[in-house]
Amino acid sequence: MSEVRSDLEQKWQELKVLIETLEVDIQKNIKGNKSAGVRARKGLRLLKTNASDIVKVSLAADKDSE
Repeated sequence: MSEVRSDLEQKWQELKVLIETLEVDIQKNIKGNKSAGVRARKGLRLLKTNASDIVKVSLAADKDSE
């Protein structure tokens, strides 16, 4: 397995952990916790960035396998 593919796996695991963390903050925000809302919005921006990174790594992995 190439280094790029292992990097892709690592980034995917990080993304899943981030989503689990966001779940807690979203639920707290639904119940009225404003601080959790701030954390959730920050986490969602981070999620967007990490998803973009995964796309880039995935493209690099596909290119590497050619």
